[in-house]
Amino acid sequence: MMTKVPKVALTLKQFMLRQEVLKLYREIFRTIRQVPDKHSQAELRAWARHDFQTNRSQSDEVAIKMLMQHGRRSLTELKTSLQLSGVSEEGK
Repeated sequence: MMTKVPKVALTLKQFMLRQEVLKLYREIFRTIRQVPDKHSQAELRAWARHDFQTNRSQSDEVAIKMLMQHGRRSLTELKTSLQLSGVSEEGK
């Protein structure tokens, strides 16, 4: 099996930004796993995947940072909802 090799090498700044995006993606999916309702979990996963897929080809650094801010806000809202419902493992 061949691994995908990027056609253009990333600059250090792009590489670091990509790592931040991947970290946010993983954190969103980890948090979604805490949602007790399986149907809601599936909806949230579909929403998150769609947002990341839609913006996958985005290369403008400012736009990426704005999208990440939106993602972090959404993640914070989800974590807050989980904490208020007594589900979240955070703060225990």
